[in-house]
Amino acid sequence: MTSPRRHGAPLDGQSGALANEVEGYLLLQAEREQAQREAEALCARLPWLTSGQAEDLTRHYTEQRLGLTRQALQATADRAKRLRGEYEARYAALRRTLLRRHAVCACVLFACSVTTGAGVCLLAR
Repeated sequence: MTSPRRHGAPLDGQSGALANEVEGYLLLQAEREQAQREAEALCARLPWLTSGQAEDLTRHYTEQRLGLTRQALQATADRAKRLRGEYEARYAALRRTLLRRHAVCACVLFACSVTTGAGVCLLAR
């Protein structure tokens, strides 16, 4: 029997995908319920609506609200993807620069040690 997952421990690919799917479903349900409550509050402020009209208005409001939420989340996800690409490119450039600097320092140290060794050999003669 395996031990239960500790908070913060990484999930394997399948478990992570399932957790993301469940989280997305729960967030969608919460958003749907919030939109439904807002639509019902709007209908309550319009007492002249018939029950059919109120149901129609509630359905249309909920659909529109969920569409707007979907668009906003998609825009956020797209922006996050662009930022990730920018940060990865910047990280790679910084890493290359650091590697070059370390290589130059190593070459300078090697040249200094060879020069010092050659100088000691010449002085020892």
